[in-house]
Amino acid sequence: MRILITDKVHPVLVQTLSNKGWSIEYNDGITIEEVHGVIHRFEGVIINSKIIMDRKLIDKGVNLSFIARLGSGMEIVDIPYARSKNIRIINAPEGNANAVGEHAMGMLLMLANNLLKGHQEVTSFIWDREGNRGFELEGKTVGIIGVGHTGSAFASKLQGWGLHILGYDKYKAGFGINSVVEETSLEKVMKESDIISFHLPLSEETIGMCNLDFLKSCKPGVIIINTSRGQVIRTQDLIDCLEIGHVSGACLDVFENEKPATYTPVEKAMYTQLFSFPNVITSPHVAGWTHQSLQRIAELILERIENGYTLEG
Repeated sequence: MRILITDKVHPVLVQTLSNKGWSIEYNDGITIEEVHGVIHRFEGVIINSKIIMDRKLIDKGVNLSFIARLGSGMEIVDIPYARSKNIRIINAPEGNANAVGEHAMGMLLMLANNLLKGHQEVTSFIWDREGNRGFELEGKTVGIIGVGHTGSAFASKLQGWGLHILGYDKYKAGFGINSVVEETSLEKVMKESDIISFHLPLSEETIGMCNLDFLKSCKPGVIIINTSRGQVIRTQDLIDCLEIGHVSGACLDVFENEKPATYTPVEKAMYTQLFSFPNVITSPHVAGWTHQSLQRIAELILERIENGYTLEG
């Protein structure tokens, strides 16, 4: 079997597949245009976010028997069309769930305790204890929207902090049984949560879900966390609510546009304003991007290639 790997993977994946006698072309610098020119040569392709497996590319992959996604987000693959061509779909959503849960927790603690501001001031020889007085999480209500792999991982990190944890998932039921999470409605999450964390895939339903109407329906002073997909939140609407204090803080690992070099003047002004808020903590879409998750995802993909796994649903 000939397999094309288009993005950085842990060496265990390449080494193990090669040891099994499979022909591996590992080119993590390959462009989407170059993939279009060579995809016909391969029985399998292992991709990350830069390669979009749409109908056009799938049609060019005349020999494909599987498409494997390093991670979870399947919006980059036309799954129904691939299945119509008898192509297996493989992903590893649980591979970076722990990493995302830890990252979300870290961002929240950073915001609550003014750690970024305090660090910047101390290293600038400014000693302002009162100005960096934080708040404690104990007694607060956290709402998790999307209680799948990463949402559940985040909930597990919240245990022991004296928090009330609410969970809403449109497509999943029963997750509240024998759990620290209270399974509830979206309305209750918005109305009662001091902190709301998004753990959603990107779809027509979730694009722009966190908009002005959503935010205005939330409890005043809510904190928003997003480690899922940037398009879930309407950035300008979040800024408007931060300005008036209806949203008291945000932890953002993902953004509507994650390519600063492509910003329009309007986008640049918008993100400049967003990044100017002292109560906004940001990171460059790295919540699930740890050394351990890189290996875990590779091991899961390897196992699933070998055992004939295909994504259900």
